[in-house]
Amino acid sequence: MEVRDTTRRAFLRTTAVGVAGCAAGCLLNRPLSAAGEAGDSRFIREAQFYEKQSEKSVKCKLCPRECVVGDRERGYCGVRENRGGTYYTLVHSRVASAHIDPIEKKPLFHFRPGTQVFSLATAGCNVNCKFCQNWEISQVLPEQVRSEFMPPEKVASLARDYSCGAIAYTYSEPVIFTEYVLDCARAGRELRVPSVVITNGAIQEAPLKKVCASVDAIKIDLKAFSEKYYQEVVNGKLKPVLDSLLIIRHSGVWLEIVYLVVPAHNDGDAEFRDLARWIKQNLGPDVPIHFTRFYPEYLLKNLPPTPLDTLERAKKIADAEGLHFVYIGNVPGNPAENTYCPKCRKAVVERAGFVVTQNRLHKGRCPDCQTQIPGRW
Repeated sequence: MEVRDTTRRAFLRTTAVGVAGCAAGCLLNRPLSAAGEAGDSRFIREAQFYEKQSEKSVKCKLCPRECVVGDRERGYCGVRENRGGTYYTLVHSRVASAHIDPIEKKPLFHFRPGTQVFSLATAGCNVNCKFCQNWEISQVLPEQVRSEFMPPEKVASLARDYSCGAIAYTYSEPVIFTEYVLDCARAGRELRVPSVVITNGAIQEAPLKKVCASVDAIKIDLKAFSEKYYQEVVNGKLKPVLDSLLIIRHSGVWLEIVYLVVPAHNDGDAEFRDLARWIKQNLGPDVPIHFTRFYPEYLLKNLPPTPLDTLERAKKIADAEGLHFVYIGNVPGNPAENTYCPKCRKAVVERAGFVVTQNRLHKGRCPDCQTQIPGRW
């Protein structure tokens, strides 16, 4: 059975009380309520993606790890538990963080630019990135953070009432609360509120296809274009993420990619070039990619922020390989935050950080040359 490292778990258990409030922040400016222990029945639902095994064990079929979990034990993510041979999610409607964000923060640049999204997360994750920005909720057990009971119908109605353009599943890792994502997306569609997923892409084909049928856009955090990096820095694998990108692209769901450029780890010219070529060949030149500045966090505090010239070098390489929409992220005011028409090269959407300062698109077309700009406008 694959489980989390017990030493790291013990450390997090002792520190969770002190950091949980910072991770969860505010829930629409209201104080968070204590959600109770993991046994709270409000949050427990039978998991959808698993197989029963002998001697009351189960095999998880949600993410590529395929944890084999004994009775009364949990999988790697820490939020799915085997109880007598039946596998349960412990985080359905168990929201550890919820905020209203600009869609540009996700970042999704070709999906309803300038709108706000109702963003939420539960505790837990199926990888352990050394640079994680939200480790206080992603790397702990659900009972270690304060949460609020937020059933799907409430999520959908709040998103509508606050005039949000979408519900965003983000901050931690939506893969580990897939059942909740599916239910919220269904409730959102009933109120004409779409859903977007911000994910690492480490998910199996069957659940991913269900997600693609339920949501309107997916942003994949592609951590690197190297199996070695995934093994050493992410504690995951690259190939399942590439497989997910192919499935999403073929599904018709709007897709964007973020590549966090970490100094001395995934910032080589050859890796940038190989990545750009793979995207163009397998996904097409119109899938946006965001090369994003790293800031030291979690277990990589010894590194400096990504130099701007490294990000500009990555963009130059991707541009030269024929990708049409290459962005630089986490550098407010950089011209590469803007969307340019790939034909006439005029700016059609201009941004300053997370703010859209001008949107010149008319029915998704460049006003100067009438080229259709791919996206969901």
